Formats: sequence, C-alpha cells, structure tokens
Amino acid sequence: MKKLINRPEDVVREELAGIALAHAGRLEVHTDPHWIARADAPVRGKVAIVSGGGSGHEPLHGGFVGRGMLDAACPGEVFTSPTPDQVLAATQAVDGGAGVLHIVKNYTGDVMNFEMAADLARDGGLTVDQVVIADDVAVEDSLFTAGRRGVGATLLAEKICGAAAEEGRPLRDVASLCRAVGERSRSMGVALTSCTVPMNGKPTFELGDDEMEIGIGIHGEPGRERRPLAAASEVVDILAAAVADDLPFRSGDRVLALVNGMGGTPLMELYVVYGELHRFLGERGVAIARNLVGSFATSLDMAGCSITLLRLDDELTRLWDAPVDTPGLRWGA
Repeated sequence: MKKLINRPEDVVREELAGIALAHAGRLEVHTDPHWIARADAPVRGKVAIVSGGGSGHEPLHGGFVGRGMLDAACPGEVFTSPTPDQVLAATQAVDGGAGVLHIVKNYTGDVMNFEMAADLARDGGLTVDQVVIADDVAVEDSLFTAGRRGVGATLLAEKICGAAAEEGRPLRDVASLCRAVGERSRSMGVALTSCTVPMNGKPTFELGDDEMEIGIGIHGEPGRERRPLAAASEVVDILAAAVADDLPFRSGDRVLALVNGMGGTPLMELYVVYGELHRFLGERGVAIARNLVGSFATSLDMAGCSITLLRLDDELTRLWDAPVDTPGLRWGA
C-alpha cells in the first residue's frame, strides 16, 4: 500500500484538520463528533440541508458544504456510516428555524443512523425531513443495501435542493424537489481496479489486468458482471444503455449528464467517456442540456467512472444554474 498518510487510524481526523486549515473562514470543522458546517451557519429562516456518509468518497460530502449546497456534512470513518450523534450535532447546529432536510444515500447504515438522529432531533423540537437517494441501476440489493444504492444523484440533489433553500423555499418544497431529483435520476459505474482502504492495507477485491467490473459499488461491492476490458465506446454503451433504459429516457428528453471519476481516473479519460456518452444519447435523440465532468463521488484510489443522467425540466435547470460556492463546486458566486 502506497498512500500519503501517517497512521491509518488517524487519516480521517488528519484530513479534517487539513480541511479546516485549507478553508478557514468558509467552513467550520468540528471533532468529537466529526462534522463540517458552513461558517455562517445557522442561516436564520432558511431550510438547512445536511448530508454525509463514509469518508473516502471526497469531495462528497464535505466538499459540498457552503452557499448554494449543504449547510453541514457528517464524515464517518472510511467507508463507514456517520454515527447518530454526529448527525444530531450537525442538525442542531445548522437549524435556522425553517427545518432541516437530511439527504441520505441508500446504504443500510446511513439510513438507519440518519433516521435515529432525525428522531432525536424531533424529540428536541426540531422539524426534520429525510429523503433517501437510490439511483444506481446496477443491482437491486447489494452487500450494503436493501434496494438500489445511492450514488451520483446525491450530488445533483444536494446542488438543486441547496439552491431552492437559498431562495427561502419551505421545507416541504425542498424535500419534494429532492424526491423529484431521485425519481428522475439513474446511475451506473464501472471499475478498472479495486480500491485500497487504509486500515486494510490491501485491495478490497481482485481484478485482473484484462478485466473490468460492470456496476461496481462505491465501496467496492460487486456489480452486475465481470467482463474483459473493452474500449471506452463499448463501456459507455453498456453503462449508458442500462441507465437510459431504466427510467426510461426517451427521444426529446433534456438531461443533465454527470461523468464521475472514481478517484484514480485521469480527467483525459473522463472526457473520452463524456464524448462517447454524447454520441450515445445523440443517437437516441436525448439532448445533454447541462453536464459535469470530474471526480465528485469517489472510491478512494479506484480507477473507473460512473454515469448519471437526470431528466431536466425548466425548474431543475434553473436551480442547477443558480450560484454555488463550495470547495468542490463553484460557479456564479
């Protein structure tokens, strides 16, 4: 294992210390329990949005804390759900009196711990709603889930709902938008290599030099099938067909297309994938109205990528275009 760390057991704490130094004045980083908040939180009269999950998927979620996205993020240990006390502390700290929305990826531990925190917050007099994102079409049930996994659409929901919250929309509207994003989004990924969890010190699974895993999960969970390594055009055809056929996306649709790197994939390759996705959708009459290319929901050092499509309407497009100012995503600010 080659990693730029000190001791594996300290990696999350030391990452948070680095985040605090790198973004002083923009973010507040708290420990015992760990959570990250925008520096101006709580914002009075605004719905607060809280998300989180295991570390190792950066910039998801801590990199998306700031104006126009999340009010707080709760980082668990590597590939481990945040605890209820983390989520509760963050929820209490960022509540501005208009309620709090929890955006949760569909992993069993995440859902359970966010639900426990929401119940505790409600017992304390806060208004909390929760939306679970389950956009991965690869498998119905996985090692970490009951139902589909939550992946790239989580980022899209955080951005769109963050914009709606900045406009002063009420909690019921922001939560309804979040559910709409989840319902209108589909994702699927591919792994070319495994990832290496620092505490384990070795790859999570074995994958031959001439193999790829189709439909891999962001923690290294098995996907649909293992195949011989193929050209980018063939890989995109496999992933995009599974995504497009599931909703389904039809001729005339306008979509937001996210090509997401898994942490160890050069941007050069992601743009090759985007070009092939543009071709694939064009052949089906689906127009890419907005796009995002880069590594946003990663799996440590895994080589591979995922494709997410969101069917847009005028409101979702406007909210996507709204200003955002976070360490991991910034425009119009």
